[in-house]
Amino acid sequence: MTAAKILLIRHGESVANVAATAAEAAGAETIDVTARDADVPLSALGERQAASLRPRLRDELGAEWDRALVWSSPYRRAVNTAQLALGDRAFAIDERLRDRELGILDALTSRGVDARLPEEAARRRWLGKFYYRPPGGEAWTDVALRLRSFTGELGHADGRTVLLFTHDAVVSLFLYVLLGWTEEQLNAFLVDRVVGNATVTTLVADGPAWRVEAFSDDAHLTAAGLPATEHPGAARVID
Repeated sequence: MTAAKILLIRHGESVANVAATAAEAAGAETIDVTARDADVPLSALGERQAASLRPRLRDELGAEWDRALVWSSPYRRAVNTAQLALGDRAFAIDERLRDRELGILDALTSRGVDARLPEEAARRRWLGKFYYRPPGGEAWTDVALRLRSFTGELGHADGRTVLLFTHDAVVSLFLYVLLGWTEEQLNAFLVDRVVGNATVTTLVADGPAWRVEAFSDDAHLTAAGLPATEHPGAARVID
């Protein structure tokens, strides 16, 4: 029996989120990051955002708190978010939930890609963001493939709630995979929507299908008096 509900939780604001947004606003070509993507920590605000998830999840899960299945991306910002949201509650790590890898585009802004890698910029425009794979990186379809592999874990959920601490592109692609969307449907859905930091996207089993109950819900941030930040991930900024 599969899961009854899936809570897709994006990590809190990271220091790279802040640096990337600042670099794009300044028209810079590079993003000032000093750690590899897997090691980027939360910002001070991101830590508070993550902590605000705890009462939200406690209330939502209720008596199911100890029964829910919980996984996190291995990236530091996702793990830190899970730790702050769950306290001493144990969770598993699964590398299939990691962020999309950008390869040679890593730490470049959209302007930096155009200026330094014009052939790649042209190739991306031709292929479109869904199928474009940067050298050394992943296409959105590559991420979708590993998520299709991960969904096998849901078959062992026995009607329980599943919590996944992950990244904005991964949240979006779970909708594509689980709802059976096409490339065009996903692109249309994301035209005016962004997965905010420390938000909760809820999918509910509806017979053999899934439906979106809530997308990028940040009510817990409002309750805690914290700002909601969107900061599209680097993969989304370049796209």
